[in-house]
Amino acid sequence: MNDVTASSEDRNLAMLTHLSGILLGFIVPLIIWLMNKDKADKAWLNEQAKEALNFQIMIAIAYVACVVLAIIIIGGLLMPVVWLVNLIFCIIAGVAVNKGESYRYPFSLRLIK
Repeated sequence: MNDVTASSEDRNLAMLTHLSGILLGFIVPLIIWLMNKDKADKAWLNEQAKEALNFQIMIAIAYVACVVLAIIIIGGLLMPVVWLVNLIFCIIAGVAVNKGESYRYPFSLRLIK
C-alpha cells in the first residue's frame, strides 16, 4: 500500500467507488473507470476504480456460483459469507483510500489491467 499524493476530490471519489460496491456492485466502479481511464492526472483514481471493479466482478461471479450451488443447499449457506466478505473489504478499502493510500484487495481476479 503506497501512499500517494491524491487530491481530496480523488480520494473522496475513490472512497465512493469502493463503498458503492456494497449496494450497487460493479456499476459505479465501471462508470468511474470509464470516465477517467484516459486522464493522466487521474492515474491514482483510475487504479483504484480498476481495483474496485475487479473485486466487484469477482463478487458477482461468487454470487452466480452461490445461486448454482443453491441446488445442493451449500450455495444458500455461502451467499451470506460472500456478502459479508464484500462488506468488510469494501469498508477497509474505502477507509484506506480516504487516507490517500493505494489499496489492493488481498484476493481478487485481475481481469481489467
